[in-house]
Amino acid sequence: MHDLVAKTALGGSEPRVDTVGSVTCTEVPGVALASVAARRGKETQAQKALVKLIGAPAPEVQRFTGDQVLAFWSGPDQWMIEAPFDSHEDLADQAKAIFGQTASVTEQTDAWARFDLLGDGINAVLELLCQLDLRRFEPGYAARSSIHHIGCFALCRGTDHVSLYGPRSSAGSLHHAVTTAMISAH
Repeated sequence: MHDLVAKTALGGSEPRVDTVGSVTCTEVPGVALASVAARRGKETQAQKALVKLIGAPAPEVQRFTGDQVLAFWSGPDQWMIEAPFDSHEDLADQAKAIFGQTASVTEQTDAWARFDLLGDGINAVLELLCQLDLRRFEPGYAARSSIHHIGCFALCRGTDHVSLYGPRSSAGSLHHAVTTAMISAH
């Protein structure tokens, strides 16, 4: 029998936490993800299925909605679904059962790395990282952006809490960009 050990996106046995000034960057490995794309002609049915899955209205452009299970807009009639891994390890299968033939669902859990920025100085960090419209950056806002040539998603969870998603294969580069911006903004 093999003794496999889970590693975080940054290669550690525990999530990495970095604090510079008033901003903390925390690696968040305990998230289940699935992407959903409505099939042509099934957009309305797919939105209804999404509402059933997340228990909230489907998110508008550049928004996220939901609580335990949430969805954020990733493109026209496309969403990323997020939930705690411990209770939703099979999130993609759950979504497929609800969406049926109305949408294509793809498992994304190990494809993305999440870093949460916490603190009252996060806007100064984000200004150095990406081209987000920070005037619109309020709780519930979700946007796609490029951070050091890495395609990412940013979710504003609170005035002092932002989640950044980037490809797991680029987790080290994304983490370096974030911590460098934290140092520069301090």
